[in-house]
Amino acid sequence: MYLEHINEPKDVKKLNIDEMKILAKEIREAVITRGAKHGGHFGPNLAIVEATIALHYVFDSPKDKFVFDVSHQCYPHKMLTGRRLAFTDEKHYADVTGYSNQHESEHDHFILGHTSTSVSLACGLVKARDVKGEEGNVVVVIGDGSLGGGEALEGINFASELRSNMIIIVNDNGMSIAKNHGGLYKNLQLLRETEGKAECNLFKAMDLDYVFVKDGNDLEAMINALKDVKDVNHAVVVHIVTQKGKGFKPAELDRESWHYTGAFDINTLKPLGYDENEPLKENYTAITANYLLKKMKADKKVLIINSGTPAAIGFGAKQRKEAGTQFIDVGIAEETAVALASGMAAKGIKSVYGVISTFVQRTYDQLSQDLCINNNPATIIVYYSGMLGGGNDVTHLGWFDIPFMSNIPNLVYLAPTNKEEYLASLEWSIEQTEHPVAIRMPAGEVISSAEEYKKDFSKINKYELTQKGEALAVLGLGSFYKLGEEVVELYKEKTGKEATLINPFYISGVDEELMEELKKDHSLVITLEDGVLDGGFGEKITRYFGNSDMKVLNYGLKKEFADRYNIEDMLKKNRLKAELIVEDILKI
Repeated sequence: MYLEHINEPKDVKKLNIDEMKILAKEIREAVITRGAKHGGHFGPNLAIVEATIALHYVFDSPKDKFVFDVSHQCYPHKMLTGRRLAFTDEKHYADVTGYSNQHESEHDHFILGHTSTSVSLACGLVKARDVKGEEGNVVVVIGDGSLGGGEALEGINFASELRSNMIIIVNDNGMSIAKNHGGLYKNLQLLRETEGKAECNLFKAMDLDYVFVKDGNDLEAMINALKDVKDVNHAVVVHIVTQKGKGFKPAELDRESWHYTGAFDINTLKPLGYDENEPLKENYTAITANYLLKKMKADKKVLIINSGTPAAIGFGAKQRKEAGTQFIDVGIAEETAVALASGMAAKGIKSVYGVISTFVQRTYDQLSQDLCINNNPATIIVYYSGMLGGGNDVTHLGWFDIPFMSNIPNLVYLAPTNKEEYLASLEWSIEQTEHPVAIRMPAGEVISSAEEYKKDFSKINKYELTQKGEALAVLGLGSFYKLGEEVVELYKEKTGKEATLINPFYISGVDEELMEELKKDHSLVITLEDGVLDGGFGEKITRYFGNSDMKVLNYGLKKEFADRYNIEDMLKKNRLKAELIVEDILKI
């Protein structure tokens, strides 16, 4: 065993080639074993093992600084920089994050979990180094999937302007999370086929030096290439070709499915806890995909847009084949996706963009300028939002969409509470021609009323009064409507009094007529939302009642970057439990 003796990068330099090849095998085994027991990013880490060993053999981290784009591929780096126990000892699996993190180690320089940022961040490191008169190489590791993102191209365009040492390793395995899309990838393919000799070279066109490594999983070839570029006085691209999922046959054959994995049985490859005798539970992602496929078959003007995460929105290979050219993947380019949706909607196409909440953040300017100023009737489905539906690590929080999306003029942002409301809102949004509409896909288990849902959505900002009471009114938004039901039920149990329960549905506006009615016989309003309170839905209600005697309590999430939170703990911390809310009500 060599890995167990690696406590810092200097230990790698003590090994010879044959020993490092054994080390590579041990790192792969650790990635596979941990992935099976704990889950995590899988294929990208298996691809980058030799390149990472070569990096630490040739360079001197942390004097030489490594920036891993997205950091889907940073597990081998973590193992070689004092954090191997988090990958080799099950008791320590949760000791580190799945992404680079400067708070864990001096060998990391940023918390990175979103794509295409590395080159621009590294340009900042280069400029800081040069201004301070320091030494050391700045090395970027960016995958070909991330390369198509706007910020990556902006950074590459600027890199040569620095006229200083910067090494950009383009890890090309012919894949993003799913298949790559765009003309840029035709050039990468040409460079692979010509072993870097093609006259048409996008990197050289950006005024960058260029080195090609035919096999990025060849340790000796990687070491030699990196030695050649170490300490260069300009920006250089080292284009390496690797195999995503290398060393684990299922991941080599199905690179899309094995990009990321939950814990699984190493023999059957089934998810842990999987019982083939148990019926599959409905989920909103599959419900959405099935509805959209049916809609597309009935109407060729319905087009679905995605930005590099097709399976995450229910469009695996089977569904994409079924949808044909009506499914559009722009690659990791959310800004382009929104502008594309707006452009198509402007000319009568029923464009629907499916995007994960944490990634829609990158589209703020396009939502405002390209879509909403023009008031084009595109539909945006926001997946995996809030605390209940979003990721639980600091880079993938899904609870910021309400404050920034609901405050853009012209955008109608909806929060259905169950399956029937959700499907009805989708149908209305796609067919209407008056507004850009965003729909927050409900989070958690599917709730069904088993009844057809009828609502005149065109009456914008008209809430639904589902239970009439007095004194107390509870507004339960979207996925927290169920919590609202629990609050009014417990309140009645404690006091014998009926409270009013309201399903607001519209995140982006206030039902002023209903709020005025509440003033007549209510003294307290409670708002519940699965999102950050600052600038959120509850603040709209509070502001409306600001010049009245109405008391308003807002319940939601504290504005913070929480990392690897436990949902139950987070609910209690923010007093988002029926018993805690009723306790507050009774004090008033």
